Amino acid sequence: METQVKNHIALSMLSSSENVAFARAAAASFAAQADLTLSEIDEIKVAVSEAISNAFIHGYGVDNVEQNYIELSMQLYQDKLEFIIVDYGRGIANVDEARQPSYSTDPERMGLGFAFMDSFMDKLEIVSKLGQGTTVKMTKILVPSTEH
Repeated sequence: METQVKNHIALSMLSSSENVAFARAAAASFAAQADLTLSEIDEIKVAVSEAISNAFIHGYGVDNVEQNYIELSMQLYQDKLEFIIVDYGRGIANVDEARQPSYSTDPERMGLGFAFMDSFMDKLEIVSKLGQGTTVKMTKILVPSTEH
């Protein structure tokens, strides 16, 4: 049974490098509603910015920026935070391969985006279809505070 949403924000942004920093700040502000440490919020910022960067760089590339959008959806529940990043770009041919550390379709990149997302979040789900895009869903479990 899904717990009730306490807050939800959805953003639609152009696939532009300038919007990576905006998405990062928005995710940090949203995560600040939960009882998290500064370190945990920093990890969420990195995970979200990596997902947005992947959509920008690998999902769409640098062509036709004005026509390409990335969606960021953030949900706060009693027990977790969810961040969903969607692009409608190229898609990923082999998600399992793409999740391997150091794998990248761009030789100039380190290929650690998914590794960071997986490391910093409690759950990472990736659904992708070639020519249709990619959805990345990241979940951070919220540990109930013992202080009242």
